[in-house]
Amino acid sequence: MGNPRKTEEPRYGVILPVRNGGQYVKECVGSIISQSLPGFDLLVLDNCSTDGTLEWLQSLSDQRIKLYPADRPLSIEENWGRIVSIPKNEFITLIGHDDILDPWYLETMDSLIRRHPEAGLYQAHFRYIDSQGATIRKCKPMDERQSSQEFLSFFLAGLIDNMGTGYMMRSAHYDEAGGIPPYPNLLFADFELWIRLSLRGYKATAFRECFAFRQHQSTTTTSADSKYHLAFERFIGYLEQLVAEQPAMLESVERYGPTFLLDYCKGLSHRLLRTPLRKRNGKRVAAFIADCQSYGGRLFPDARFDPYRLFSLRLAREVDRWALTRALFLLFKRVYPKPVIK
Repeated sequence: MGNPRKTEEPRYGVILPVRNGGQYVKECVGSIISQSLPGFDLLVLDNCSTDGTLEWLQSLSDQRIKLYPADRPLSIEENWGRIVSIPKNEFITLIGHDDILDPWYLETMDSLIRRHPEAGLYQAHFRYIDSQGATIRKCKPMDERQSSQEFLSFFLAGLIDNMGTGYMMRSAHYDEAGGIPPYPNLLFADFELWIRLSLRGYKATAFRECFAFRQHQSTTTTSADSKYHLAFERFIGYLEQLVAEQPAMLESVERYGPTFLLDYCKGLSHRLLRTPLRKRNGKRVAAFIADCQSYGGRLFPDARFDPYRLFSLRLAREVDRWALTRALFLLFKRVYPKPVIK
């Protein structure tokens, strides 16, 4: 008799960090184990869930599911940081516990990888869903092939939707990049990682819609202002480092950076205004706008970055200056919660 055939190791791994996933994680896991492509593993990093998530996963008795429970409660940065230390498949993708993969996700990505073996990063089109799973909108269209410079330009100009779910990469490259950087609450962390990986070749994107990103009150909207500002400052520092290491990126930063910086200056100033002063850790609108002016001077010193050319930011500074106007603004926001700084 001949030698028994060696079992081929699964090429793909879906990595799911989770803490207290509730009903969402059941829908998420169900979408993963229902993939049409048979060769894959689901690697779950459970962060001391107390709602039965780990016990439910253990009850599935599915050999494709590999569980990595934490031995103590971790921050979100620490739990996602464990990805570099666990055994992984050749290619990996990361998913939030409330997101959903369509059954053809892995099959589509497998085809994309075979068409673009030189790419450093892979992605697919997707849709946003609400807490009930209803579609909110489709993502903005993406080109099949984008250089790292084009990818950065589209991000800074707001021409693409960037989320953590759906990207696929080689696990060796992920580890060499140091994994997802530990930004506060992982804000902006994924995009730094995607740029690092795209620099290894380019980003390839499947035109087929392959997954759903759940849009509801999440880390992005509930993060404390202090964490958001720290993460934003760290990302500005990364852009400085990127330009220094990759001079070809300078044109993207100089051309589209002012738009990006002004958009976040407006958005984060609005966040500060709708946050009571006692919860801001001393942060004021005028000080943050001054920070943005400093960031502009560092990123594009040859172009004068002046946020105060916008009336809305001049108004925000004045509203934040006095206790009475701050109180009136917070009262107004209870009645009209939509952004008023445009």
